[in-house]
Amino acid sequence: MTEAPLLEIDALRADVAGTEILKGLNLTVRPGEVHAIMGPNGSGKSTLANTLMGNPRYAVTGGEVRFLGETLDGMAPDERARRGLFLAFQYPVAVPGVTVVNFLRQAVNAVRGEEVPVREFRQELFAKMELLKVDRDFARRYLNDGFSGGEKKRAEMLQLAMLQPRMAVLDETDSGLDIDALRTVADGVNALMNENMGLLLITHYQRLLNYIQPQFVHVLIDGRIVRSGGPELAHELEESGYDTIEAAASTA
Repeated sequence: MTEAPLLEIDALRADVAGTEILKGLNLTVRPGEVHAIMGPNGSGKSTLANTLMGNPRYAVTGGEVRFLGETLDGMAPDERARRGLFLAFQYPVAVPGVTVVNFLRQAVNAVRGEEVPVREFRQELFAKMELLKVDRDFARRYLNDGFSGGEKKRAEMLQLAMLQPRMAVLDETDSGLDIDALRTVADGVNALMNENMGLLLITHYQRLLNYIQPQFVHVLIDGRIVRSGGPELAHELEESGYDTIEAAASTA
């Protein structure tokens, strides 16, 4: 029996400041599946991530997105998060004066809809930090303030661990990472992935997929998924680039 989809994207169209970026995108993600979205710069990868999370700068002009069978149309970002949708940003912002631990506690309380007792929260936090091999001193630092690229992404993995979403979207989480930081982040993602969660990896390069193995790879060109396949498709792109696929898509 095929499991019901977590995320269903049906002919999605979206624009930014009046310019159409997504032009009829279709995608279905089921529990336990890892999907990779690859494409050249300007193809609509980050627009997809922001549209899924409800960023008000991105206007949906057609199609529909359903999460756990419920349409996301008109739903605010915080409500999407409470439903179990998570976005890791390409460029996480610094929040001086707000510690990682305080930020996480407020986020957990908001998503769960109740005040988690401090002792219970700290026990859970320390357990997740141990799982992700994060030093406890990390929690006392101001969120992303003075963090290296790898530390910012590690903070996002800690958020992912604490919020326990049903669907995680990682928007070019490998951006700006050296090989050691990339491995650390990938190890964190692999440790957190489970049969009830869906994962959408948005990336420009194949190297992230050496460490997080997707079952499905999709090529996004000019706002549409023009080709889908297995992990071998990512290796093909690494060898030949996007030019051949772009040329085929333009004549289709």
